[in-house]
Amino acid sequence: MPSEAPKPASDLATNVQASLNRFLEQFEPLRPELYRYCRHLTRSPWDAEDLAQDTLSRAFVTLARMQEPPRNPRAWLFRVASNLWLDRLRRTREVGGAPHEASTAHDPRPAREAAGTLIAQLAPQERAAVVLKDVFEFSLNEIAEALSTSEGAVKAALHRGRGKLTAEVPEEKQPPSSLVLDAFCAAFNAQDLDRLIALLLDTASVEVVGASEEHGPTDARNGMLYGMLFGSQRLAAGDPSTGIDSRWVQGALPASPRCELRAHRGELLLLLWYAHVDGEAVRAINRVELEGDRIARLQNYFYAPEFIAEVCGELNVPFRLNGYRHCRSDR
Repeated sequence: MPSEAPKPASDLATNVQASLNRFLEQFEPLRPELYRYCRHLTRSPWDAEDLAQDTLSRAFVTLARMQEPPRNPRAWLFRVASNLWLDRLRRTREVGGAPHEASTAHDPRPAREAAGTLIAQLAPQERAAVVLKDVFEFSLNEIAEALSTSEGAVKAALHRGRGKLTAEVPEEKQPPSSLVLDAFCAAFNAQDLDRLIALLLDTASVEVVGASEEHGPTDARNGMLYGMLFGSQRLAAGDPSTGIDSRWVQGALPASPRCELRAHRGELLLLLWYAHVDGEAVRAINRVELEGDRIARLQNYFYAPEFIAEVCGELNVPFRLNGYRHCRSDR
């Protein structure tokens, strides 16, 4: 008997997207807490946002393989995040390097995060246990589930972790200077796509975190870089054909955003200021990785409410949020 013909790729993509939207509608209410947990683990806003995005992606794939949905979605989602984070630390150690800890970078509000800085000194399992117990008030059973271990091991990790907490202040770290990022700002503010493309490596990736990714200057020019420059026109119009939810217009004007270089926690970030009827506000933050005098990776944090709120709060700049997704739930 001949096998059934495979569905066209377009049908498959549509079905997967529909399933993903249903998954996100169920789990997005947990997104703020997930970000907070990832933030405590990674000690870095941008690493926390990346870990939260990866957690949702892994959870979506894992859920498809489960016979029954998780009994405790919150604890299960934290378990996925914990496993991802611990796996990354193990891989880093296996290749011979110490895991990078952004907690050593300068924090403009050290008093607020003194406890978090101390927690960053703990071993990974100890840190996760202390955070789950003392910050999120998980029970010992829930912590054991989230960390894939026993209650006895959780008790031991809590005892060790709490005994290690000491008050030490990290040294201030000065952000590097970069002519490349200055050039990016100048080209962006001049709305000069050619100059922007010239700053990219041929193998560069440009990503709207949590939404889409493109590789190479040609795709970036016609796609995401163009959208960064001129997408404000669609945003301001609230055009339903684009899938933009009208809730996120928030008085946006169609003028192209302004790019500004700012130092934050030992790193240089590119803030994108959007015009609104009541003045400018940051709606997106770009993070850039360089190779020599070219851009190897550009990450645009637009659909990252917790990340944008935290970074802009620390920089004391006005901001607007854009939700978690680039399409309405009914599309």
